Amino acid sequence: MPTPAAAPPPEDIAPQTYRKVSRRLIPLLFCCYIVAYLDRVNVGFAKLQMSADLGFSDVVYGTGAGIFFLGYFLFEVPSNIILSRIGARLWIARIMVTWGLISAGMMFVGNAHAFYTLRLLLGVAEAGFFPGIILYLTYWYPQQYRARMVAWFMTAVPLAGVLGGPLSGWILDTMQGRAGLAGWQWLFVIEGLLPVLLGIWVFFRLDDGPAHAHWLSPTEKALLLDRLHAEEADPHHALHPGTGAWDGLRSPRVWLLAAIYFCMVMGLYGISFWLPQIIKESLTSNNLRIGLLSAIPWTTAAVAMVLHGAHSDRSGERRRHVALACLTAAGAFAVSALPGVGGWGGFLALTVAAAGIMAALSSFWTLPTALLRGSAAAAGIAWINSLGNLAGYVSPELVGLLRDKAGHAMAPALALMAASLLLAALLTLVATSPPERRWGEH
Repeated sequence: MPTPAAAPPPEDIAPQTYRKVSRRLIPLLFCCYIVAYLDRVNVGFAKLQMSADLGFSDVVYGTGAGIFFLGYFLFEVPSNIILSRIGARLWIARIMVTWGLISAGMMFVGNAHAFYTLRLLLGVAEAGFFPGIILYLTYWYPQQYRARMVAWFMTAVPLAGVLGGPLSGWILDTMQGRAGLAGWQWLFVIEGLLPVLLGIWVFFRLDDGPAHAHWLSPTEKALLLDRLHAEEADPHHALHPGTGAWDGLRSPRVWLLAAIYFCMVMGLYGISFWLPQIIKESLTSNNLRIGLLSAIPWTTAAVAMVLHGAHSDRSGERRRHVALACLTAAGAFAVSALPGVGGWGGFLALTVAAAGIMAALSSFWTLPTALLRGSAAAAGIAWINSLGNLAGYVSPELVGLLRDKAGHAMAPALALMAASLLLAALLTLVATSPPERRWGEH
């Protein structure tokens, strides 16, 4: 982080400066994450046609959906370290263009091996995007703003469900047979080109940090840099004394945070990949209606995220906010798994579960950014995201296996998600820093 200006800037410009930064950064990053999440989970809608066309079983689909996260896992930490060294603008643009091209290439899948290979390569290409954005936000915002900013950025996930569901359903129905291609092939082409175009825009629009922002005045730059420098210099700011990459990877707290995140992601991708199929089996078989209904849980989740993140920032408390949201999701999953709960009742329970998971995530990412700094932040945040996202491999595959064993019933898989979110809540509540201070409490 560059050295701050010698003369302290006037504090009364702080609110307007942070609003200016947010107007510049958050909408663009928000759009980037929308297309990232669309390309990650659109395979859930493609399955509605793809499995029948190619003869894929639930196990093949679950394995292909999840193998994305193996590639993601292997390249996450190196990608984030590269970003911290060469700058966010170039690296985020590179990530987006490459994953978009590979996602569009999914149209050529003709068998299970090609499906697995391209999903693995998609994970490799996208590795580093999400933790890179989380790290990038720490270049601009001090702790007191981060839960709100992360919440606004991460509302892209539920909004991707809101927009992506109807869009994907419409593409499947209206583009079927056009130019000799199936609807699922058009789905990959159209949604794969979006990040390519957006990645080019990122290259010209993003700045690597406040010092490079030509749209900020010298006084505004000084304010941002002074606050970040003061926070980094505060010996009580970080709960781990090391700042090197290895410090971030070896910290027991980082591993515990990764375990908590793993449990959350089990539930997140259980819903993301299988919600269209659940709706098809319990409510309607029309693709457009499936898309419209799938938007409801994500709309609710978006509202929950923003409100939850804002309350966490106002109170300055993090752990209990994360734990309570996880408990809410666990209870909702448990209800949806009960005998006799299905149809609209099960759909309502899954809506609450989605809101709980996304609300928990909006506060969760303030914990590692408070814990780590310097190169340790680049490596540690990526490591937490990398290990946690292995659940993105485990979850859809386990759901596929459990469905095959249970005659395509979802109850055992929903019970597994409930247990996973309950464990996340318990780990968050018992996780403590040194005796004089708890995580996320200021």
